[in-house]
Amino acid sequence: MSRVAGFETEPSTPRLRLRESATKDLPLNGGWWPRSDDPVAELPGLIMALDELGDGIVTRLLLHRPSWSSHPARLGVSGRVVTMGYFTTQPLNLLIAMRDSYGWRLDLLTVPPGTPEDVAELALEQASSDDNQVPAQFLLAGVEASKQ
Repeated sequence: MSRVAGFETEPSTPRLRLRESATKDLPLNGGWWPRSDDPVAELPGLIMALDELGDGIVTRLLLHRPSWSSHPARLGVSGRVVTMGYFTTQPLNLLIAMRDSYGWRLDLLTVPPGTPEDVAELALEQASSDDNQVPAQFLLAGVEASKQ
């Protein structure tokens, strides 16, 4: 029997910023700054916030494996199970949320938990900008370099 993580977990309020435009040809739809690298503590709040966007619920997340302290395959959120995929080939700092709805996908910059607030805020601002052209794996490094 497999275990589903997170049914007892009270979700945290996510630090999430999304683009206003729905244009699909940009590399990111926004950014998220979790408080820790614990997926059971951090992901339920994010999933619930993304569910509020309407037109369905999040059914699957794809994550960069080395960025998380544990790797549950399934996560209980709001009485349902969300499938989790952790990949070493997933670009650094990228989280992909998907729904069963055909073609629905949201790409989010994931700012590491220990990032200084000023850097994290600038990264979230750029990731959610309607004219951002920088993919997740390069965005944070660019923001950090501009702060030096």
